[in-house]
Amino acid sequence: MIGKTDLAISIVYILGIVSVGLWIGLKKKRSANAREYFLAGKTLRWPMIGLALFATNISCLHLVSLAQSGYDTGLLNGNFEWMAAFVLIMLALFFVPFYIKSGVPTLPVFLEKRYNRACADWLTFISIFSAIIIHIAFSLLAGGIVLETLFGINMYVSVIIISLLVTLYTVIGGLKAVVVTESIQTVVLVAGALIITAASWIKLGGWSSLVDVLHSSGSMEKISMLRPKGDPSGMPWYAVFLGYPILGIWYWCADQTIVQRVLGAKDENNARIGSLFCGFIKILPVFIFVMPGLFAYALAQKGLLNLDSITHITASGEHVVNSKGIYTLMITQLLPTGAIGILVAALLSGLMSQVSGALNSISTLVSYDLFKKFRPDLTDRQLVSIGRLSVGVSLLLSIALLPLLNSYESLFNGLNDIIAHIAPPITCVFLLGIFWKGASAKAAQLTLWIGSLLGALIYTVNKIFPHTLMAEIPFMMMAFYLFCVCVFIQVVFSYVYPVQHTSHSRELYWKSIREPLQSPGWKGLANYKRLSLLLIIMIVSLYYIFR
Repeated sequence: MIGKTDLAISIVYILGIVSVGLWIGLKKKRSANAREYFLAGKTLRWPMIGLALFATNISCLHLVSLAQSGYDTGLLNGNFEWMAAFVLIMLALFFVPFYIKSGVPTLPVFLEKRYNRACADWLTFISIFSAIIIHIAFSLLAGGIVLETLFGINMYVSVIIISLLVTLYTVIGGLKAVVVTESIQTVVLVAGALIITAASWIKLGGWSSLVDVLHSSGSMEKISMLRPKGDPSGMPWYAVFLGYPILGIWYWCADQTIVQRVLGAKDENNARIGSLFCGFIKILPVFIFVMPGLFAYALAQKGLLNLDSITHITASGEHVVNSKGIYTLMITQLLPTGAIGILVAALLSGLMSQVSGALNSISTLVSYDLFKKFRPDLTDRQLVSIGRLSVGVSLLLSIALLPLLNSYESLFNGLNDIIAHIAPPITCVFLLGIFWKGASAKAAQLTLWIGSLLGALIYTVNKIFPHTLMAEIPFMMMAFYLFCVCVFIQVVFSYVYPVQHTSHSRELYWKSIREPLQSPGWKGLANYKRLSLLLIIMIVSLYYIFR
């Protein structure tokens, strides 16, 4: 439980963010223009895009679960952060030009132009489904657990209150309010993470002290990002490099909740640089989200962190630590009054930005890709009203899913386990669609249907029969295997049902790998080619250091 001062700081922060969001929305006089509401009038510049991408990606779930993974397995799950930089480069170089040039409001509309209506409808369904579960429900669950631990407030009560406040400014302000508040929340989130990192670093005594503890406890592998074959974590180096791109390309390049920030860009250069800016920011989480958990492990080994409150004794007398609570434990034991309130504000920043971003994307999908298609005569005012109504329905569904998702031992691994079974067919049809002229509409349609059904079937069977050989395949490798099957399906059916390009689809694939790089971009260091190369060098260097 935390004190009144910290509680007051947290409340003031929440009210401040809601006020900013409402001010942005009311300043626009509740605009009924759909383009203004859903895509911020195509006015977003690169700093705001990069910060909003990062804020939508990083939620309270990431702060809590990445610290948990740092305690349990060391820096290993930091691969999800650094590998994202490579995928964001792909977004900037290969996907952004199509999205901006086609002027589409949503990714299903893009898929309809490249393939057909059936593909678009299926992606709409999957995008709404994934936003409700992955972006909203998991974030609310993590936030509820933290708030219950710190304030003693019932998890569902706190979740409902936060949800209502986020919904308020999301509904009124649209994407503009979401992106502005996300930019503020990114700064607060990073500041809070830096505080807990610095506090644990000082308490431990620096890097050399960490290495000494890991060496004496026989846990030096915890500072390695790339693990050998047979590693108990189930994430050897080849699983990271084969499996993550399948998850990452769907998440960063083909998921409406994320890409909507890019679709609202002022122009192609702002969209590209904004994506790369997010790639540079993604270097930070390993050091400020994952590493504090590793510091907590070392502090516990030295007796400087009391784990009694999250430790239970099994029937056999074994002491087992419930590492889900390690982040809140660090907050309460390592930080002074005032700083705790800032950390709680940072956690709330991650929660609110993730939920608001997902709600805005859902409202866009429902309005444009469901109602607008079936009722093209709907006015902009009606579309905005429908979008606002869909926000409330989505929140109710997300809250209803919380008890089911809470059964995962690690929320972060649970999140990625679900993504591993959703992403492969979508990644496949997007990649082949923009890089292969011969990818046909009928083949893409069948790939989405069969691939999604196969992923859902395997996920269900593995949960019912958790001790089979197939269930023991790590989720990263499962994603890769499912992707290979989907590629086989789409290639085979593309020859069975040859492509028949329309005037739109003929312009939505690259004729060569060099074509997307022909745009000169901005001059100087802000050039997207130079920034891409710099980001690659930095990530490769970091992997070499922490190999």
